[in-house]
Amino acid sequence: MQQASPPEIFDRHRRRALQVRAMHRSQRRQFLWDILFDDVADRLACTTRDFESCLIIGPLACRAEELTAGKAGAVATLTIADEDRLDLSAEEYDLIIAAGTLDSVNDLPGALIQIRRSLRPDGLFLGAMFGAGTLTSLKKTMLTADGEKTTAHIHPQIELRSAADLLSRTGFALPVADKIGYDVRYSSWKTAVADLRDAGLGNCLAGHRRYLGRDYPQKLDMAWAQQAGDDAKVTERFEFIHLSGWAPSPDQPRPAARGSGKVSLATTLGKTGL
Repeated sequence: MQQASPPEIFDRHRRRALQVRAMHRSQRRQFLWDILFDDVADRLACTTRDFESCLIIGPLACRAEELTAGKAGAVATLTIADEDRLDLSAEEYDLIIAAGTLDSVNDLPGALIQIRRSLRPDGLFLGAMFGAGTLTSLKKTMLTADGEKTTAHIHPQIELRSAADLLSRTGFALPVADKIGYDVRYSSWKTAVADLRDAGLGNCLAGHRRYLGRDYPQKLDMAWAQQAGDDAKVTERFEFIHLSGWAPSPDQPRPAARGSGKVSLATTLGKTGL
């Protein structure tokens, strides 16, 4: 029996339109992608091997040469793509980086499976996306402004543990997931929204958009002011979940077989006096 496709939570046309519009919206560097670039570059620099063929998916693709300097030979890029509909050959790359947009993919498990299949044995995947805890202040502001007629404005966000489990479920070896948070102080919700739009982010949830009323911006102003500190600013949170995993290979280290240990934990703790 054919397995049912996952529901389309995100509108693919809206998602692409946000990303295309961002490419023409502003010439200034986006601080969110600068943060993400530094994080991914550090992780790649710590990898003790070089790569022959690399694919970069997402907003970091525009800085591909800088990101992979000294670590990768041939580099292909996909600045805008549906990660769960990639048309890639099997075992085509030994490094794939997908950062910045995985949080709005309709079929994230499917996307990760496609990425893993496109890696050569012992190829590396580095991924990053916004996780749970991101935009808490903006969420609270919109919830307050909505009143009794609550509307979905911000995407559902994945938890760190779920992201780690997903790597294992989709066939990656040596999976690792961790989270890094950043706080930004904003004097207005409008500035926060402008930063998101400049980065190609925004509400691309599928479905009808309810009219919020002419006074909705004023309601947002009041709700935002309620959270402001003495400096009239509100702290907004951005949580980046970083993923890494390797395409399975016979040469990779494997955990010891269950029951093969020769010294018990109780004996070890007894010797240390704990």
